[in-house]
Amino acid sequence: MTFYWGKDGEILFSGWPGTNTSMYAIALVAVFLLALLVEWLAGSHPGGKSGVGCVIRTLVHALRMGLAYLLMLAIMSFNVGVFVVVILGHALGYWAFGSGNTGSEDPGFPH
Repeated sequence: MTFYWGKDGEILFSGWPGTNTSMYAIALVAVFLLALLVEWLAGSHPGGKSGVGCVIRTLVHALRMGLAYLLMLAIMSFNVGVFVVVILGHALGYWAFGSGNTGSEDPGFPH
């Protein structure tokens, strides 16, 4: 498998988006929004320290991880357009929801 640039291919589901240019554009928008959603979920901290809050945080984490793996599978279509919109969606989502706007430090980067 190699990366390719084009509208003809399959992303996540058999026959989707197919060879239709408008369906390919819709697929790219959907994948971009999914990457934004993953970053929004990463920046949200629902619930408190109670038992119910812990369950809610666990469910949000499970949803975020499931969506992140779905994005990974979309990238494995080897379509450059999908790769680009996933990176842009994550970058914009991180900038909007997790780049220090919330006042928290990113533990992934040394200071």
